[in-house]
Amino acid sequence: MLFRGKRKDGEGLASDENEDHAPPNKVSKTFSAVDSDDSDDVVVCEISKNRRVSVRNWNGKIWVDIREFYVKDGKQLPGKKGLSLSLDQWNVLRDHAEAIDKALAENS
Repeated sequence: MLFRGKRKDGEGLASDENEDHAPPNKVSKTFSAVDSDDSDDVVVCEISKNRRVSVRNWNGKIWVDIREFYVKDGKQLPGKKGLSLSLDQWNVLRDHAEAIDKALAENS
């Protein structure tokens, strides 16, 4: 068996004992904002089956959230894949909508 990098003495050597060296279980991260009282979501539109745009008030700030959702135990929960834009970032994107449309028309 080939090893990359340095190894400590005795590490990686065959042993007579049959030990289970499985990696520790990963703890999944949950979004506390879903269950939190300080989160207000207004779903603006559903882009596709699992993607939606919403405006949320989180920790006293307003965000435009474009995110994928997944279903677990009958509930739709926000996934890791997504983008939260502050109001300043949203305004920059909105101001450049015509340029984006023009670039799309040129490339299609």
